[in-house]
Amino acid sequence: MQLKFEVEGGDFIRAGQASSAVKKALKQMGVDPAVIKRVVVSLYEAEVNIVAHAYRGTIEVEISGEGIRMKLADEGPGIPDVSLAMTRGFSTASPKVREMGFGAGMGLPNIQDNADTLQIDTEVGKGTTLLIGISFI
Repeated sequence: MQLKFEVEGGDFIRAGQASSAVKKALKQMGVDPAVIKRVVVSLYEAEVNIVAHAYRGTIEVEISGEGIRMKLADEGPGIPDVSLAMTRGFSTASPKVREMGFGAGMGLPNIQDNADTLQIDTEVGKGTTLLIGISFI
């Protein structure tokens, strides 16, 4: 099964729609609830990062019998220092984003904690692509 979603930067009203749709699909497939939770946490954090930091992005999800692969690609500022961005509590979110309750600097660390694989490709001034993999086995 393949799913694709478009995400607009700054659209916090629709943030989480992709993760909700994937959660529903995984439940219908009978995937272990513990695995679903890991997928939803990873995908939601990555989806909100696009909304909070980028101009726009796409989410491509591929679900197979063995697991799920998620590719989130955005057009945005990129990440100047990935190691720093992986530090719990570090955030470049704007004050407005923080006032809405986002931007606590837990997104990338939470993704890493819940994913079996995480690859971050980024270019400052162009954008960031995350490849997230979670096994069902």
